[in-house]
Amino acid sequence: MRGVNGLFFLVVVGACQTARTVPSHDGCAPTVPTGAVSPTGLVLQENEGERRDRLGGHFPFIIKVDRLNGGSRQLVMGYEDVAPGQVIPPHRHLTADEIIFVHHGSGVAILGQQETPIKEGATVYIPRDTRVSLRNTGSGPMTIAFFFSGPGFEQLLRDMSVREGEPPPPLSPAEVARLVRMHSCHVVYE
Repeated sequence: MRGVNGLFFLVVVGACQTARTVPSHDGCAPTVPTGAVSPTGLVLQENEGERRDRLGGHFPFIIKVDRLNGGSRQLVMGYEDVAPGQVIPPHRHLTADEIIFVHHGSGVAILGQQETPIKEGATVYIPRDTRVSLRNTGSGPMTIAFFFSGPGFEQLLRDMSVREGEPPPPLSPAEVARLVRMHSCHVVYE
C-alpha cells in the first residue's frame, strides 16, 4: 500500500470482495476470492489487467495475475505508478516473499534498516517478514512491477480499492480497522 507520510491507512476506505476462507500450511487462513478461475495463462500488455484505484486519493494500480486473473494458485503480480514524492509506508509481508522490479523512474528502497537508491532496471527482493518501504525521489512516476510467491496480499488490495471508474464507498474508521485486522496475517504496517 502506498501513502503520504505513512498516513494512507488512516484515510483509506474500501469495498470488500466476497471471499471464502481455506486453511493453509502456515496457520494463516488466506482468502480465496469468489470467482477464482482455473489456470488459463495470460498475455497482458502494459496497461491490461484488473485496473483498480486505491481509496483515499487517486492511487491506481493493476492486478495482473492471481487466482482471479489467470487462475494462478501460487503467484501474484501487479503493476503501478508511484507518484513523485509518494511513499509506500514501512510494512512486512508475513507469508510471502516479494520481488519489486523498477520499470521506469527512480527512488529509494528501504529494506530492513538499509536505505538504497534504486532506478530503472533495479530489482528489490524482500524475503517474507522483512521490513520494506519505497519512496519515489524522482521528478516523474516510478513504475514498479511487484510479484508475490503466494496469495493473500492481493485481497487486501481489493478490499482497500475499487475498480477503476467506480465511486468509492464510505467506510467508517471501525470498518477500516476491521479490514486491517482481517489481513494482518499477510501484511503488517508500522
